[in-house]
Amino acid sequence: MSEPEKKEVSDKEKETAKQDEKEKDTAQGGKKTPVSGKAKPGSGKRSGTPSKGNKGAGDKGVATPKGNTKSKTKEDVKAPTPDPAGETEEEGLPEGCVPLFMSSKSQEIFGCTCDVDVTEENPIKVIMKADIMEDFRNRAAVCDFHPVKQEVQDFPSDEIVIVYDADFKYGQNFYIAITEEAKEKILNPFGPEGEGGEAGAAKEEEVVYKYIPPESKDWVSLGSEKEIKEENVVENRRRIKISARRIRKEFGAPCNFEDRNVADAKDAYVECTAYEDRTYDLKKMELDKCIQAVPDLVEQGTNTDWRYPRNANTQYYPREFSEKEKETIEKSTDLQAFAKDMVPRFELALQQNEIMDVFFIDWLHLGDADGSFGNKADNHLKEYQSFTDLQFSKDRTITAIQWHPTIKGVVAVAVAEKLSFDERIDNCAKVIMTPSLILIWSFTDPIHPQLLLEAPDDIYSFQFSPSDPNIICGGCYNGQVVLWDISAHADRLKQQRGSNRNKKSNVLPGFEDPNALKTPVVRYCAVSSIENSHRAAITDIQWVPDHMELNRMGVPQENKSLQCCQIMSCATDYCVLVWDTRPVKGPGQLITTKETDKGPKNPIGVPNTFKHLDLSWKPILKVALHKSEPGGDHSPTKFTIQEKQGDRGTLGKATDGSDLSKEAAMGGGYYTKPGSGKDKRTLQSVKTHFYVGTEDGEIVYVDWMPQKDQDTGKIQTPKPEFYHSIHDGPINTLQRSPFFKEVVLCVGGWTFTLWKESVNSGPILQSAASTVKLSAGHWSPSRPGVFYVAKVDGSVDVWDLLDKTHEPCMTQNVSPVPITSLYPFQVSQKQHLMAVGDNAGTLHILEIPWSLRQPTANEYTGISNYFEREVKRRAFVVSRWDFREIEKRELEQEHKRKMGIAPNIQLSEEEVEYRLKQEYAAYLDEENSFLRELGLKDDDEPLPET
Repeated sequence: MSEPEKKEVSDKEKETAKQDEKEKDTAQGGKKTPVSGKAKPGSGKRSGTPSKGNKGAGDKGVATPKGNTKSKTKEDVKAPTPDPAGETEEEGLPEGCVPLFMSSKSQEIFGCTCDVDVTEENPIKVIMKADIMEDFRNRAAVCDFHPVKQEVQDFPSDEIVIVYDADFKYGQNFYIAITEEAKEKILNPFGPEGEGGEAGAAKEEEVVYKYIPPESKDWVSLGSEKEIKEENVVENRRRIKISARRIRKEFGAPCNFEDRNVADAKDAYVECTAYEDRTYDLKKMELDKCIQAVPDLVEQGTNTDWRYPRNANTQYYPREFSEKEKETIEKSTDLQAFAKDMVPRFELALQQNEIMDVFFIDWLHLGDADGSFGNKADNHLKEYQSFTDLQFSKDRTITAIQWHPTIKGVVAVAVAEKLSFDERIDNCAKVIMTPSLILIWSFTDPIHPQLLLEAPDDIYSFQFSPSDPNIICGGCYNGQVVLWDISAHADRLKQQRGSNRNKKSNVLPGFEDPNALKTPVVRYCAVSSIENSHRAAITDIQWVPDHMELNRMGVPQENKSLQCCQIMSCATDYCVLVWDTRPVKGPGQLITTKETDKGPKNPIGVPNTFKHLDLSWKPILKVALHKSEPGGDHSPTKFTIQEKQGDRGTLGKATDGSDLSKEAAMGGGYYTKPGSGKDKRTLQSVKTHFYVGTEDGEIVYVDWMPQKDQDTGKIQTPKPEFYHSIHDGPINTLQRSPFFKEVVLCVGGWTFTLWKESVNSGPILQSAASTVKLSAGHWSPSRPGVFYVAKVDGSVDVWDLLDKTHEPCMTQNVSPVPITSLYPFQVSQKQHLMAVGDNAGTLHILEIPWSLRQPTANEYTGISNYFEREVKRRAFVVSRWDFREIEKRELEQEHKRKMGIAPNIQLSEEEVEYRLKQEYAAYLDEENSFLRELGLKDDDEPLPET
C-alpha cells in the first residue's frame, strides 16, 4: 500500500474514533443528539468527559451497547443511545451478556434490591462468585442463577457483574456478564483513555457501522417446563369398571322395584335430601367457583328398538254347553242337593258382610277407639291440666320437676326466686323472710298443693329415693344437701279424688279440727354442715343405684341391703361430692318409726330418720375436676353415670336377702351402719367414668376413682380423659337414654348434641344453632328415637330421629314465658303425660299423643343401626383428619425441600453423636488455622486427637 493510501486510511480511523468518543459523550449525558463531522463549538465540555449523571469510567456507570446498522453518510448518521458493555446494536443484547431474572428473595440474598441497592442511575452490582456457588448448594434448582450455572462455574474471575434492567429492555429485570470482555466493558465503558479526552476528541469525523446478521442461540431452560409438568392432571389410580346385565331370557321384560326399609339393615344408608334450612336467613353475597378442563369427553348410549311385531295376547270365544246339555244338568239331583246345602251358607256370609268389615285387622287398630286417651290422628301435645299457687309459686320460677315414682297423679316442683346473685344480696332481708319450698301437687286437687317441703334455701335440684319414695333429697342454693321424710303424709297423697267429701266423719259438729284442710308443711329432717358442703348452688343431685355403693376411695362395691343409701351432687365449685346417709359410728340397729314413737317426740314434728346426720353430715368422696392444662378447673352443672336404677346385671348373680330383716327390706336400709369393706364384693364391671357438663359449655369425661399423682405423689382425682367445648352456653341437661345406656343427650346454649361413651373424638350428632336459646331436654320414656327440647320462647321441640335429624318433627307453643324444665312420664300404657314448668311458676301438664308414645315396628333396631352408622361416620371423619394432617406435613416438608430449607428430622443417638464429632473436628481445624495465621503455632505441629 502506498503512503498516500496509508495516510487516507489513518485519517478515516481517526475520524471513526472521534465519532465513537462523541457518541460515548452523548450517551453519558442521557440524550440522543445528532453527530456531525466536527465537535460542536462552545459546548464547554470536552467530548471525552463524562456527564453529570456518570461518575467516571472507574465507577459503576452505564456501558455502551453495540449497534447493527448499515453504513451511512455523515449527514444521515444519528448516534444511538449508548448502553453498557459497548453495544453496537440499537436494541440488541450486549455481547457476552445473558438476561437474568432475579426474584425478591434472591435480591435480598445478594443485596441487589431493585430501586434500593441498584437504580437506573447506578445499575451495576458486583457479586462474588463464591456467594453464587453457596446459593447453588443451598437452593439447587430454585436458585435464579441456575440457567447460567455452567457459565458461572467457568467464569475465570472471582467477581461477577450484573446490571439492573429497569425497563425490561432485554426481557428480564437483570442481565449478567458471562465473559471477561463484557465485564470490562461494563466497568470501563470508555477504555483506558476515557478520562483524558484527547483520544476521544480525535474520533469525531465519521462512524461506519457494520451489519452483523443475528445468530440463533440454543434454548436455555428456565424451569418453566417443570411447572407445566407439575400442573398437568394425570390419572393416579385405575378406573372403576362397572358391568350391569340381565339374564338373557329376562331381557326386555319390565322391571319391578319395591321399597326397602333402610332402618332395618345395618349396611343401608339414609339419604340426606337437600332442604332449605329455615334457621339461617343470610343471603350469599359472594360465591367462588372453579372450572377444570376435561381432556376427553365421550358420550355413549344404547337403546333397543323393537321393530318386529309380536302377539301380546290371545282372544277366543268361550266354550259353552248346548241348550240340551243345560236342561239335563239343571234337572239333575246332584245340582239340586248342592244348591240346597250352599244357599244357607251364602245367606249367612252376606248378612255378616252387611254387619261388619271382614277385612278389618283388630290388632293393627288397637288403641284407636274413641274411649282411649288420644288416637293416631292426634299429632300435638294437649293441655291436660295446670297447677299454680297464688301464695307460694306465683311470680317465681320452677327449677326442678319430679314425678312420684309409685303414686300416679302426684308431681313435685321446686320453686325459687327470680333473682341474680347481686339482687339476692341487695334484697337479702326479703329472701330470708320468704320460705323456700317444694310443692307436691296431686290431680285430686288442682288448686291447693298436697304437701309443702320446707328448705333452708331455694332448691335447684331434688329427687325421690328409688327404693323408698318417702325419702327425698335436695340441693340448695347455698350448697347444702337436704333430706326429707314424708312417711307420715304418705296416706294423704294416696287419697283418691273426692274421697274427703264422701267420707263420713265421726267428729261431733262444732269440734272439727280447723287445720285439717290446710296444706301441711314438712320440715327437713337433716341438712349437711355448711363447712363441708358445696361453695355454690347445687345444680344436680342423684341417688346412687340401690345395687351398688362407693367407698372412700371411689371403688364400687355391692350393696347387700338393696336400698339407696348414697347421693351424688355437683355445683359450680369445681367438684362432685358423694354423700352417705348411714351413720358412721354407733350400733348398727335399725331405727324404725315404731321405736321413735316410744321415745320423746320432736316438738317441731320433725322425724328422727336422719337425726344422726343433721348439721354434721360430711361427704365421703370428693371428685375434683381439674383441667388438663393450667388455667383453672371445670365448673360442673350436670352429670350422669352409666349405672341406672333396676339394672343389676353387674352383680353377676342375684343377691341373697335372707339375712335382712323385714324392716330393712321395707326401707330401713338407710339407717343401718355401713358394713365392713371385707364383707363386700367389688363390682368390677361397673364403669367408674362419667360425663360432666360444665358452666362453660364443655363436656368432660372423667374417672371418679382417685389415683396417685406421679408429679406430687398425692392421691387425687385424675385429669379428664377428654373434654370438648361444643356448646355456646351452660349445660342444662345431661341425660342417658333409657334404652341405650351409652348414649347421652346434652343440651346447652343454642344447640344440643348426642354422645356415645366409646367415641372420644366428638358427638355423633350435633344440631344446628337454634334461633332461640334451649333451656331443657328429656328423652321419651317409651320411644328410643324421640326426645323433647324446651326453649326460652315458651315452645317445645319434638325430635324424632327416625323421621328427621336436621329439624324437629313438631314444635308446639306451651307458655308465653320461658320454659325452665320438663319431664315426660308414663302414667299407664295408654296415657303419657309431660310436666312443663315455666318462669312464671305455672306447672303445665300436657298429654302426649299416640304417635309419640307408641313405638313403631323395629324402632329399637332402627335407632341402634343409626347410632352404629354415626359411630362409623365419626371414625371416618377422624381418619380423614389424620390423613389431612399427614398430607399437610408432607406438603410442608416438600415445600421446605424446594426452598432449600432442611426439614426437621429426628436423628438417632448414633447420628447425633457422629454429627457432634464432625462439628468438633471442624472447630479444631478452624482453631489451628487461626493460630497459624497469628504465628502462635507451627505448620508442622500435629493436630490434637478428637
